[in-house]
Amino acid sequence: MTILGLDPSLYPASPAHFNIEEVIRPNILALHPYRCARDDYSEGILLDANENALGHSIQQHKSELEPELQPTLALDLHRYPSPRNDAIRERLANLRRLPGPDYVFLGVGSDEVIDLLMRVCVAPGREKILITPPTYGMYSVCAQVNDVGVVKIPLELSGNHGEGGVSGRFSLRVEEIKKAVAADPSIKLIMLCSPGNPTGTLISLSALRELLSFDLFKGLVIVDEAYIDFASESASAVSLVEQFANVCVMQTLSKSFGLAAIRLGMAFAHPALVQILMNTKAPYNISAPTASLALSALSPPAVAGMNEKVARLVLQRSALLRGLVQLAPLGLGAAIGGNDANFVIVPVLDKNGNGQPNNVRAQAIYKTMAEEEGVVVRYRGGEPGCAGCLRITVGSEEENVVVLGKLKDLLQKL
Repeated sequence: MTILGLDPSLYPASPAHFNIEEVIRPNILALHPYRCARDDYSEGILLDANENALGHSIQQHKSELEPELQPTLALDLHRYPSPRNDAIRERLANLRRLPGPDYVFLGVGSDEVIDLLMRVCVAPGREKILITPPTYGMYSVCAQVNDVGVVKIPLELSGNHGEGGVSGRFSLRVEEIKKAVAADPSIKLIMLCSPGNPTGTLISLSALRELLSFDLFKGLVIVDEAYIDFASESASAVSLVEQFANVCVMQTLSKSFGLAAIRLGMAFAHPALVQILMNTKAPYNISAPTASLALSALSPPAVAGMNEKVARLVLQRSALLRGLVQLAPLGLGAAIGGNDANFVIVPVLDKNGNGQPNNVRAQAIYKTMAEEEGVVVRYRGGEPGCAGCLRITVGSEEENVVVLGKLKDLLQKL
């Protein structure tokens, strides 16, 4: 392996059919990354990066600013931040039970990771990704931005409501994906979402192992786990990272950690892929305020607090689902997803009682709730298998009571 900055002898790769050098674009493999000042030295009289030696421009006005800004202003904002953030990566590796920080990459939200994976792996105008609708919309947007083709193999759209596993509604159609990648070697990435957005359904680890072991696919399987902390811990594909060099698992601090505003995402992968991403990213992609907040969020007390809030939201998810069932006589269908995330997805049905999803009625309820009732949910009726559906984020106990009340009123009126 000829990846700059990586000692290949330390990280043997499997499965046998996978060679990362055949996945990464040749120009990326040959890349000599920009070497920034903080790569070498970060202490002493720092006159190497052309920073402002007198400090940041709002320093003299600190006393006039809001008190909550004081911790941020105490940072060395006139200095470039760490290009590696090893302390954050170490805490994430410990949290997800990986050997060390070499298995962790940090990005500006998961969206930067998605974009970077496409840029390093998929040749514009010639190669493709595979997605499984209904799924997160940024995969297709990012593919279009990068002039990358998109192959679509929908999830299983039939089956009983709420089923997951390997054969229920919104499960992965593994055999169809295998046929697609075997027939088209230009497919470099399989982009999966688990729990799915908007489905809330987990992808089984057995299905992932089957794809990762499929010797006719030479690319990478990307598993987006933005909502994984709201599901069973044993469901995470991070457990496959040490075994399979051809898997990359994305997570974020936006959802379970409640830090959407700081924009920190991460990828867990074989050190070879992590090193390639490190070589390709912008030199200082993670800001000092973001890094400081992330490090605090990953401290043991803060992680315990996150777990406690997740447990409360899971209880509220059950309460919300029970409340939605009570609205069935008014024309609200049963939740159709796996309910493994911090949201649920339910179809609005015809008012005449024929049990058919109704996009017009769903849109009317969605718009009226947002514009007249001050409650904003998400209309998802245009997604495959989601006709008439509203996606409702699990709120606080008080917010859930309000949304159920507003839904009841509008289902009676519209």
